[in-house]
Amino acid sequence: DGMNVLFIVVDDLRPVLGCYGDKLVKSPNIDQFASQSIVFSNAYAQQAVCAPSRVSFLTGRRPDTTRLYDFYSYWRVHAGNYSTVPQYFKENGYVTLSVGKVFHPGVSSNYSDDYPYSWSIPPFHPSTEKYENDKTCRGKDGKLYANLVCPVDVTEMPRGTLPDIQSTEEAIRLLNLMKTNKQKFFLAVGYHKPHIPLRYPQEFLKLYPLENITLAPDPWVPEKLPSVAYNPWTDIRQRDDVKALNVSFPYGPLPEDFQRQIRQSYYAAVSYLDVQVGLLLNALDNAGLSNNTMVVFTADHGWSLGEHGEWAKYSNFDVATRVPLMFYVPGVTTSSVSQGRRIFPYLDPFSHIVGLVPQGQSKKVVELVSLFPTLAELAGLQVPPACPETSFHVALCTEGTSIVRYFNASEGKVQEEGEGCDDTDRCFNEEPVALSQYPRPADTPQWNSDKPKLKDIRVMGYSVRTSDYRCTLWVQFNPNNFSANFEDVHAGELYVMETDPNQDYNIYNNTSHGW
Repeated sequence: DGMNVLFIVVDDLRPVLGCYGDKLVKSPNIDQFASQSIVFSNAYAQQAVCAPSRVSFLTGRRPDTTRLYDFYSYWRVHAGNYSTVPQYFKENGYVTLSVGKVFHPGVSSNYSDDYPYSWSIPPFHPSTEKYENDKTCRGKDGKLYANLVCPVDVTEMPRGTLPDIQSTEEAIRLLNLMKTNKQKFFLAVGYHKPHIPLRYPQEFLKLYPLENITLAPDPWVPEKLPSVAYNPWTDIRQRDDVKALNVSFPYGPLPEDFQRQIRQSYYAAVSYLDVQVGLLLNALDNAGLSNNTMVVFTADHGWSLGEHGEWAKYSNFDVATRVPLMFYVPGVTTSSVSQGRRIFPYLDPFSHIVGLVPQGQSKKVVELVSLFPTLAELAGLQVPPACPETSFHVALCTEGTSIVRYFNASEGKVQEEGEGCDDTDRCFNEEPVALSQYPRPADTPQWNSDKPKLKDIRVMGYSVRTSDYRCTLWVQFNPNNFSANFEDVHAGELYVMETDPNQDYNIYNNTSHGW
């Protein structure tokens, strides 16, 4: 009870980590963290795009309740005055601090990252964030470009640094401040990479020789994929290096050598991120806070690395919705940590070889919307109640359910709390499911298919992921009253995980649809 919270959220990170079984990646610090944590191997975001996902998990409400499917509205004004995770901790005596990209900056967090509701002091943003999409990538001709693939010499960058390096430095400064303050804290640290552009210190390329980089196992657009489900990766088409390739819209494949370069740079950006996480966790050790601070590590959604012919998020596939999710809780995921013992010594990815096996792994299907009640329960706070069916008027409630019950439960065995099933919430969770959704402007790929504005949404894809299946229905959607019409199904997808783990063979039309 009364533990501090360090909440690490990463932008566009799919689970390409050693602790998730990836054989190519060098992620020793995150793997070391996993070895002291409970690792959820089937965790899913509620919408595979930054602002809607972050507002969803930070309020504990689904996108249909936050009414945010794009970047252009603030839930407190547009939907309901919902409490957030940091706000709840702040109201319960914590100092709440935000570093980097936690809320999506801009309209969707009221241009203030929801300060002062959520945070005790104004959130910190790196001063170099504003150069993120500038021409800082040196081409073979020596000129500077705004490229997708962007290894850089950090000393040549504006102010001689990068945003995630600045965020780590600030987070470490705050940890040391909190140590002397002796106040309970909730520190959220949001890292930008591996979000595009794939800009990172060029030395990380050495970890991934191009000859070791394979293509996606399924780099084609699946034959029976409904056209509404495909997203045409318009954001990478705007980058100088991709633009120069003149790839046909919407399906035109990228040249294979360039596909390898993107995958190589994504992995290099993950190792660069791993270093930042390693330095941060090492500082937690140095401050003597590892024994009374729980640490959560997750991402807002994944990213396609060529699977289904796609290079983006913006879909309901696992590659876009599945995220890493790990909890380190002293005395729960590890035996009690004695004061001063080092848990997270920094590991250099350039010299560290041995992989660490995760402490505990749960294959239960879980959702990011469950973070709010889970963190409250782990901190010994009262768990917010489950939301009623319509909850726009309710400030504090959650549409997720705490997943603490999975921390020690042996796999495949449901905790038995009496006979029968009068507790519908618990019964529902005996076969846990994850719900995700994605909007589209039309049934065929358009220039705005990836990120339609609210007024342009005409179709919503509602997706259910169980341990065995992923099923998606694309239905008519009215943006004026936020209503979906399940009588008007435009297309459907059904994938069987056992025989089709990559979700390439849509068998929806082979089945009778007795939903």
